[in-house]
Amino acid sequence: MSRFTRILAALTAVAALLAAEAQACTRIVYHGPAGRTLTGRNMDFKDPMVSNFWVFPRGVKRNGAAGPRSLEWTSKYGSLAVSDYDISTVDGLNEAGLNASLLWLNATGFPEDDKTTPRMSLAIWAQFYLDQFATVSEAVEYTRNHPVQVVSGEVPGRPGSLAPLHLTLSDATGDSAVLEWIDGKLNIHHDRSYQVVTNDPPYDIQLSNQRYWSAVDALNFLPGSGRSEDRFVRAGFYVNAVTQSDDPRIAAAAVFSVIRNASAPYGVSLPDAPNLSTTRWRVVADQKAMLFYGESATSPNIFWVDMKKLDFSESAQIRKLDLGVDMSRVLVGEASDQFVPAEPFDFMVAE
Repeated sequence: MSRFTRILAALTAVAALLAAEAQACTRIVYHGPAGRTLTGRNMDFKDPMVSNFWVFPRGVKRNGAAGPRSLEWTSKYGSLAVSDYDISTVDGLNEAGLNASLLWLNATGFPEDDKTTPRMSLAIWAQFYLDQFATVSEAVEYTRNHPVQVVSGEVPGRPGSLAPLHLTLSDATGDSAVLEWIDGKLNIHHDRSYQVVTNDPPYDIQLSNQRYWSAVDALNFLPGSGRSEDRFVRAGFYVNAVTQSDDPRIAAAAVFSVIRNASAPYGVSLPDAPNLSTTRWRVVADQKAMLFYGESATSPNIFWVDMKKLDFSESAQIRKLDLGVDMSRVLVGEASDQFVPAEPFDFMVAE
């Protein structure tokens, strides 16, 4: 091999690592018996991150935070939202049982401004769906019939680096959708069978990869690396192989066991992959019992919020559960009484 070829191969390998491992998350939907639907996700990120829980009531007036053509709306549903640096909603569950999660997708290509279509900041994209829709079908139908351009913004702490994210939706019936901007076009993958989402490549290619692995006996061999494609296959097998139970405690334990299996060890650092992402926290939403669980990678405890105890009425205050860096605040058990009144955070403006 020539020196030039070796250098080219090394640069290609580094670029692949930076692309594939910059950020990594996994999201799964559990189809339990008697309509016991749960959605769980890992938040994997290279840098420590501040994520808090917020209670947003019905009737909140929103602006898409993307310049003069920003979409405007008033929230129909109250929600429990998980913030990212208190500038964005990255996960959450609304009072109708709709879950929204944002995950990294390097292949993302947001549209160029056509000077006509309403716009929305990536930071508020997930919150829009939590505010407005009860089911995945309703959300998908609206999205197909009401074009909106999503505008990205900088990754916190990385000036000039625009966040490439895709959006996943699930509802209390177990229905699921994945929304991806590829080459400026919004691709919507909508099917109850789409239980697992990771990162690159785009979802249609992930499904092809999954079909390939479906011919392999998963009881004897599963891909074990932290690569997005391998996590996709592994989580897709385990989410339906674990105990299927209508007991909310057992079902939540099953979901946590699957997403932990797809996690990156805390603080992992490899010389060959300087941007390898560690799992910072996990959340699980029980969309039947309306319980929202949280787990920090730095805490030995799981806590949860019984959303039936939250006030989502239009006259209610916005409330915050301050969790700190990597959700490191130690909480145990049901935590709905730990929220305090707070001024809402400002969604990151993207123009």
